[in-house]
Amino acid sequence: MKNTLMTLLFITSTTFVSECASAEPTAMPEAPAGVASIENKSFQPGELWKDHNGVPINAHGGGILFHNGIYYWFGEHKVEGTLGNTAQVGVHVYSSKDLYDWKDEGIALAVSDDPQSEITKGCILERPKVIYNAKTGKFVMWFHLELKGQGYKAARSGVAVADTPTGPFTYLYSMRPNAGVWPLNFPKDQQLPLSPKEFTHLKSLKISGGNGANSDGAKGFLVRRDFEGGQMARDMTLFVDDDGTAYHVFASEENSTLHISQLSEDYLKPAGRYIRTFEGQYNEAPALMKHLGKYYLISSGCTGWAPNAARSAVADEILGNWTSLGNPSIGTEEQKKTTFDSQSTHILPVDGKPGAFIFMADRWRPKNAIDGRYVWLPLQFDARRHPILEWKDKWDLRAFERKPAVP
Repeated sequence: MKNTLMTLLFITSTTFVSECASAEPTAMPEAPAGVASIENKSFQPGELWKDHNGVPINAHGGGILFHNGIYYWFGEHKVEGTLGNTAQVGVHVYSSKDLYDWKDEGIALAVSDDPQSEITKGCILERPKVIYNAKTGKFVMWFHLELKGQGYKAARSGVAVADTPTGPFTYLYSMRPNAGVWPLNFPKDQQLPLSPKEFTHLKSLKISGGNGANSDGAKGFLVRRDFEGGQMARDMTLFVDDDGTAYHVFASEENSTLHISQLSEDYLKPAGRYIRTFEGQYNEAPALMKHLGKYYLISSGCTGWAPNAARSAVADEILGNWTSLGNPSIGTEEQKKTTFDSQSTHILPVDGKPGAFIFMADRWRPKNAIDGRYVWLPLQFDARRHPILEWKDKWDLRAFERKPAVP
């Protein structure tokens, strides 16, 4: 969970994140000899979740691909301490047939030892998502990339491909999306570069994520500023529609505005069609799903690593107008205020169960990144067809056979 203030967190010793470049990454422990394979038959949100070897699952900020009857969980591999807030290993992948038990499939995308590489060890590589392209037969990974030593200034999207879901993935390049392209819903009378006066004024504002100082960003100053070089892209997700069209959803414009961007047919680059939504409202951690012909979005506000209240929205068209639905969490005031001490990362449709979705979230622990926990909850709908989330200490897929609580 990050915003533009996070740049400072890598050069200061705040209570959130401090850079510790001299520390060595700690490898995940091996399963003790003779230990039987772990079997899980339920979800226990926030509890330690071990793979088939008895080792804690290490796939943070992740997403899941379902392919040929198997679920593949991709996520950030963390190491101990604050060093774990940078990429020391890469993207880890696990496989499962039932969503409870996960087999360690190793590192799908490894960081590089080459200091000239964009994904060199020590860069920031977050929220990896993988989708399958049926036309090319390739598995395509996108992720939020920050170049080593630059904090959160780069705001780029990285792309990698593989021939198999577990990889190894080959890194292709990074970009700021949609360079030289105006959003579909951006007023034509504003489609022009910033004047020197506007640029100077914008620079003087010292805009930072989540601080409410984006009055000029709400006028489109930021999207105009970044028109030529491409739009900023931080927290992100991918979504493939029923017709096979893929979309890249990401926090842009100093985290103040979400962009929803159609991808090319091969899923490797933007198609040049995108919209801005929730302008100036500071959303991050987007997760997207489709249910009964409507598109639903769950995101969070921008409060550093600290959890906040989730936000939900609905649209009839993915590149159309989005309507806010409010906080989807129900329960105590503290649970609603912090989304059960977690932040969204992915919404997973459960195979074979129409209308069944799992809300996937993370409990970030920046002082000891490897100890971040996973919060999975059944995402259900109330009578208004609004998504709702309710805390459960322990649950299984039979939860989708019961009616949700009434908020």
